[in-house]
Amino acid sequence: MEQILMPIQGLQLIQDIITPEYHDYLLAVIDQQPWITDMRRRVQHYGYRYDYKSRSVDASQFLGALPVWCRPFLEQLQHAGLVEQVPDQLIINEYEPGQGISSHIDCRPCFGEVILSLTLNSSCVMELTRDEEKVPLLLEPRSLLVLQGEARHVWKHGIPARKKDIFAEKSFERKRRISLTFRNVVLQ
Repeated sequence: MEQILMPIQGLQLIQDIITPEYHDYLLAVIDQQPWITDMRRRVQHYGYRYDYKSRSVDASQFLGALPVWCRPFLEQLQHAGLVEQVPDQLIINEYEPGQGISSHIDCRPCFGEVILSLTLNSSCVMELTRDEEKVPLLLEPRSLLVLQGEARHVWKHGIPARKKDIFAEKSFERKRRISLTFRNVVLQ
């Protein structure tokens, strides 16, 4: 597990947070679960369903506890001191080559202070932006992105829709990428 120093307060990137075996296990288990297909990309919701249209989440959207297959990772996060409270919400996104996500800040009133995103299967370059500033960040398989503080509340993050990324003068062809985003719901 290697932590990379970041130029933004509250931003962490931890490489190799999980073993290759656990990575492959997660991919296999996720692919056995049903996907929601009413967006441009496929998603799975656990814990609480997030309403993309109203940009909200409430107690009526509770789906149940997070799945057993992600508990070892949640325990690892807590043991490493990356979270004080074990996340209670998980969104899994599938990105095919050429798909991305618009720059955004995760809903402030909906979610707590820490946003965690685990990358599986393929790398991509995420861009963090604030005003005219842009910081590219290479997310590799088995890496964990941690957003808190300024990185969570001030900087937007997004993934440009493209099939190939250039980072540090190297080219990365995108494959199917799965991201697991863990958060804590703040009920109003």
